[in-house]
Amino acid sequence: MQGLMMDVPLLITDLIRFAERNHGDTEIVSKTVEGGLHRYTYREAHARARRLAKVLHALGVKLGDRVGTLAWNGYRHYELYYAISGIGAVINTINPRLFPDQITYISNHAENQVLCFDLSFMPLVEKLAPQLKSVKHYVLLTDRAHMPAQTSIPKLKCYEDLMDQQDDRFEWPSFDERTAAALCYTSGTTGNPKGVLFGHRSTVLHAYGAALPDALNLSALDAVLPVVPMFHANAWSLPYACTMVGAKMVFPGPHLDGKSVYELIEQEKVTLSAGVPTVWLMLLQHLAANKVKFSTLKRTVIGGSACPPAMIRTFQDDYGVTVFHAWGMTEMSPLGTVGSLKTKQAQLPKDQRYAVQAKQGRGIFGVEMKIVDEGGKELPWDGKAFGDLLVKGPWIASGYMKSEGGDPLKDGWFPTGDVATIDAEGYLQITDRSKDVIKSGGEWISSIDLENIAVAHPAIQEAAVIGVKHPKWDERPLVVAVKKAGQEVTRDELLKFYEGKIAKWWMPDDVVFVPELPHTATGKLSKLTLRQQLKDYRLPGA
Repeated sequence: MQGLMMDVPLLITDLIRFAERNHGDTEIVSKTVEGGLHRYTYREAHARARRLAKVLHALGVKLGDRVGTLAWNGYRHYELYYAISGIGAVINTINPRLFPDQITYISNHAENQVLCFDLSFMPLVEKLAPQLKSVKHYVLLTDRAHMPAQTSIPKLKCYEDLMDQQDDRFEWPSFDERTAAALCYTSGTTGNPKGVLFGHRSTVLHAYGAALPDALNLSALDAVLPVVPMFHANAWSLPYACTMVGAKMVFPGPHLDGKSVYELIEQEKVTLSAGVPTVWLMLLQHLAANKVKFSTLKRTVIGGSACPPAMIRTFQDDYGVTVFHAWGMTEMSPLGTVGSLKTKQAQLPKDQRYAVQAKQGRGIFGVEMKIVDEGGKELPWDGKAFGDLLVKGPWIASGYMKSEGGDPLKDGWFPTGDVATIDAEGYLQITDRSKDVIKSGGEWISSIDLENIAVAHPAIQEAAVIGVKHPKWDERPLVVAVKKAGQEVTRDELLKFYEGKIAKWWMPDDVVFVPELPHTATGKLSKLTLRQQLKDYRLPGA
């Protein structure tokens, strides 16, 4: 017998309609590219999103068409999130930090009809426009006063001029909840980026999952600063989940240095922020140098790459900010696990509690996980067995745009490319990307564990560990480290720091000090680049 419930589609526009009705006067604050602060409410944001829907129709955007964005976190980008998806089109958020030829590839592959971009990216778009084959309209996300006097971009349009030509009398259409809503490309380390299409249903379900108390614990009491970019995996769902619960949103624009982020947190009474470790490193350096503290920030979500335990300790011990480690990937919309504690873990002594928090967290409802060996056999959740991590759920990709790369699934599970352990309580620990794992004498060594120990040394700012060739053991670990300004440490001192913290056969064979480490366009350590830079390196005695 079927349940007698209404069959109502889950659509992204339901989120902003709900926010206007129930949280209409809650603020959305943006630090703008032009300079200054922009403030308005959910009520005003929804009205402008409806006007923007009419703008898009006037530009000829139809159901299923793709609209590209090259934009920072700000109110106009937020309006694009809702208006493009709201009319059944697809927003393609492009990472401006990618190489220009990758941006060109993405826009052409997505067949973007319109490209909307911030003032910061004028020179980039001028350079790329001749190669963007499908783009019919270029829209600069600014007002008339900031439009350039001359440009090589064909028929460049002003966003605010287009908005002024429309009113907000618009009813959002209804359509199948499985309709594509957003498109984000993975920054593939090899080959071309691949497109991940998010649907309305999966996005709304993901926002529910993200807002749960054991996930990001979002509510109308929060003021949220998404440092994670809106061009990177939907800003970890914050523009959707905050709208769902009516939280105040504070957008930092392009201003991500420690001083700017700190001042915005204090001025707007931010309670929660989310971003990658590199941004928090700058923020913590600013706090230490200026001997200042937070007055309202209570928690921060750190993901994108592993958060060093030393950073978790500093946030919590020195500044009273609880750190939630999170893990996921673009193909997962992106949230998979969050490091919230259960009663048993919360009551542990501090050092043991921090060891739990250093893990990537436990799965939220909607994400199933398992680890398997090289033969595909499922491994136990005992915190010891290493295996390839597979996931499935309603907001996890079943394939890529235009079927690039064929069917990625293994018996209905998505292979993440991560190697991990899962303990008996369900806490996941990523030990490596499968391509980064160090195999020494047939046994696996976790590069992330070795990196965490290195950055716990008071003289080390950042570290990466890679496997280098060894005639007997196949591979051995090499530490590549950046010293803190004004600090000194020798190779032998750093290696001695490992003693008693790891199995003897895990001990790195050598240390190389460098002025900086290479990062990808999303701020992650690029071990691929590092291995290329050190491909001729020979271990002592090897």
